[in-house]
Amino acid sequence: MPRFPNISEHAHGVSHRVYSSLAERARAKNERIHALHVGDTYRDPVAAARAERQLSSEHPGLHRYAPVQGEPGLIDAFIAYVEGRHGETLNRERIQVMLGATAGLSVVCQVLLEPGDEVLLPSPFWPLSRGIIATKGAVPVQIPFYTRLDEPGFDAEALLESAVTDRTVALYINTPNNPSGRVLSDATIDAMLRVAKRHDLWLLCDEAYEEIYFDMEPPAAVWMRSDIRDRAIAFHTLSKTYGLAGARVGFTHGPEGIMTAIRGMQTFHTYCAPRPMQFGAVEALRQGGAWVRESRSLYRDAGYQAADALGAVRPQGGTFLFIDVSAHLDPSAEDCGAFLDRCADDGVLLTPGRSCGADYASWVRLCFTSVPPDQLDAALGKLGPLFRTPSC
Repeated sequence: MPRFPNISEHAHGVSHRVYSSLAERARAKNERIHALHVGDTYRDPVAAARAERQLSSEHPGLHRYAPVQGEPGLIDAFIAYVEGRHGETLNRERIQVMLGATAGLSVVCQVLLEPGDEVLLPSPFWPLSRGIIATKGAVPVQIPFYTRLDEPGFDAEALLESAVTDRTVALYINTPNNPSGRVLSDATIDAMLRVAKRHDLWLLCDEAYEEIYFDMEPPAAVWMRSDIRDRAIAFHTLSKTYGLAGARVGFTHGPEGIMTAIRGMQTFHTYCAPRPMQFGAVEALRQGGAWVRESRSLYRDAGYQAADALGAVRPQGGTFLFIDVSAHLDPSAEDCGAFLDRCADDGVLLTPGRSCGADYASWVRLCFTSVPPDQLDAALGKLGPLFRTPSC
């Protein structure tokens, strides 16, 4: 019992310092910092979606609370988007507007998880997902997965099956994946779903990068599969697809019964997403099609350029490279800290791999969309020699 001055046990495992704290070191030695450690875009959203375009004269009560479920016009726009992208018509009562995917996952974890419950978390993963699960006192069970997909004889089903216990309640699926850039094959998804159905697990479907895929047909959404619709809860965000990370607008949807509980929990956590930016989100969904297609092309070029420059595998989607730098580390090094220091000394910030999974101490994550092309060129020019230098 955490009486003064103590805090709860599960709070000890949560930190605001998710990313590397190398900025001060970089600024001490460089006039310009290339921030490739945070997943964002250098592109401004379509003009109609920007904050400065939302006017009280056009939206009476602009700065009042929005409806808890979300602005009706925004829900309509999201339904239309899903119909166009996935050919599926969602029941509006099963949709909840959230403060991005972060709040969506957090609220859902509050509804589904009890302290000590376990969530299968294939790694590498979005750094915040581990902490969000932990805030409930639940256990994120990290399973090295996306970096092993091409291993001979890799058995996704057997690997996940071996991690299931009597406390396992959910499986988290993210494709295209942050940070590996992998798009899961139908066969791999089938294997994952068999485990979920066999053990009556909830499916947490992270759709943050659903529109960022390269040189392939649009990937089918996991949540759409008819045999798992009764257990799939999906998280969408406008942060990645439409360049609206600061707007904090996303969508969560799932089975009717669970969404009633999720809406109730949302009320007591964040109440509603910011009303002005909900109106901006409407315009992003209605007018942003060409912007998304252009972004997908620009991001593909940037991702391929970065991968080729650093000797990494080209991403299939998403906005990151995830690279094993063990060949560039001292054999006695426990992690990539010294390598990140060298990058920071040259003005480039990367994310330590351990932020994306405990098994990735010798890996780094690089976001190739966070800076404009000229700055990416400059950053890659500085990183190139470091990625070609063998360990001592």
